[in-house]
Amino acid sequence: MLLNLPNQITVGRLVLAVAFLIVVNFYDAKRPDDCRWMLDVCTVLFIVAGLSDILDGYLARSRNQVTSLGRILDPFVDKVLICGAFAFFAGPHFVDETGRNVTGVQMWMVVLILGRELLVTGLRGFSEARGAQFGAGISGKTKMLVQSVTAVVILMSVARSGVVFGQSFNDVLRPVMVWLTVAATAFSLLSYLWRARSTLLEQSGA
Repeated sequence: MLLNLPNQITVGRLVLAVAFLIVVNFYDAKRPDDCRWMLDVCTVLFIVAGLSDILDGYLARSRNQVTSLGRILDPFVDKVLICGAFAFFAGPHFVDETGRNVTGVQMWMVVLILGRELLVTGLRGFSEARGAQFGAGISGKTKMLVQSVTAVVILMSVARSGVVFGQSFNDVLRPVMVWLTVAATAFSLLSYLWRARSTLLEQSGA
């Protein structure tokens, strides 16, 4: 089967996401000077993957090449990249020699992010199986943007602490972005539940 250009870009983005996860897996916050270059590579991979997400969506719409494969594959790649990144941020690879997680991302935040993705995927399948459109809303797009910016801020500030933004600014910016991500994810979850309420109530007989 031949893939159209938007789907080819999406497949390339999946390759970038896998490469990102492979490289970040070798980072060790206990040896920051030796591993700094890994986060530099991860930053580039993440940004290119994010920009290609915008590009494939634009091309698919402008060329009228939206396909079933693209509708499935595009959000799947988003989930691999975002959920994978934040899972690593909360994990042992980003715990320094003092036992502190240098990203500020906690495991419950990852559970919220993952839980939101699983629930919305289920709601989308449930609604569309009954003929109701359930495309991405503004809250979902905002959530994705905030999560992506937060991931880049974390990567850059941890890799180049005191160089890119300045140490004091980093100490404020990183937790602010992490909590913005939590807020955007929670709001998006509630927004999608509200959108699906009529279908859910109809199914339950309420």
